[in-house]
Amino acid sequence: MSTDLKVNKPEPILVSEELVTYSRGADIKATIKTLEAGDVVLITEFYNNGSVLLKELQLYLNKKLPNKSFKEQREFRSVYQKLSNLILIEIENHQLLVKKSPSIGWFSKLYPDSKDFLLTLPQVQGLNSAWQWYENGIIIPTLRNKIHPYYGVYFPTRFEHLELFDNWLKRYTGPKKSAIDVGIGSGILALQLVKHGFQKVFGTDTNPNAIVGLKESMGTTKISRKIELDFGSLFGKWNKPAELIVFNPPWLPETRQAENLDEAIYYNKTLFNDFFEAAKERLLPDGKLVLIFSNLAQITGLANSHPIEQEIAKGGRFQLERCFKKNVKRASEKTTRDLHWRQTEEVELWVLVHV
Repeated sequence: MSTDLKVNKPEPILVSEELVTYSRGADIKATIKTLEAGDVVLITEFYNNGSVLLKELQLYLNKKLPNKSFKEQREFRSVYQKLSNLILIEIENHQLLVKKSPSIGWFSKLYPDSKDFLLTLPQVQGLNSAWQWYENGIIIPTLRNKIHPYYGVYFPTRFEHLELFDNWLKRYTGPKKSAIDVGIGSGILALQLVKHGFQKVFGTDTNPNAIVGLKESMGTTKISRKIELDFGSLFGKWNKPAELIVFNPPWLPETRQAENLDEAIYYNKTLFNDFFEAAKERLLPDGKLVLIFSNLAQITGLANSHPIEQEIAKGGRFQLERCFKKNVKRASEKTTRDLHWRQTEEVELWVLVHV
């Protein structure tokens, strides 16, 4: 594995011309019209001015766009994202220039050679949240210790699928010499495997931030000798068959409308076939193939078929041993989005074996 991976981060913005600014007392309607025209707006004076503008933008779009169905909500977020990313904020000497702003350690950590630049306000908000999670850590119910996710690495905010996997591991009686975690992410599944006695876990990811972050957090501890990492797609460089292969793939199919797809959330049309084809060569004869999935795409109307069911029905590679399901908790009553479909959402744990 390369030790000098280039991490994903927001690209610094350098602007030479004078920008339209927004501060307290500025005309909100005129500012939003500037954004709709495709022009950028610079937040000045106080950090909170950015939050005020974002809130007004959201209210404006709520009146203008339907926001009820799952697809409408996705379209609404797409427009909101496009306009909000035209709002800029200035960084000087690795600190936000506006008053009463948070201190964000990622500026010096991710941009050691650039002290003065601009970023979009949503990017800065994302960096701020990510820094809090990284610094303070996040409690995961199925792990003994907190995780400290690196910037740009997905981590779950709901845990039903992790509880399902943990319960399965408690009942697992097979050999525990080696396992492969495809798409290791923030490392939670790999840490669960180690907790339940697996001697060696080989993890891969196409996100360099995941590899860099886990390498940093493990350091030279005992866990670093139990989990090996590789920056690569699917199985990466791991060719030796294992007793257990674990895969928590994205739960939603990509759509033509989606831009800047997040590979942790959306899967392309070849992912599952490519995975099953490669897994066939890397699972020991009596091994188990475990996939953690959801019926989210089906109940929201984004997909008519289920990729794991399709693989089983096609036959020739794997057959079903067991499938465990768990209902997802209802959405918070505080949410403003219509999440009626959550009532029928289930997480799934599929255990497959060789045909």
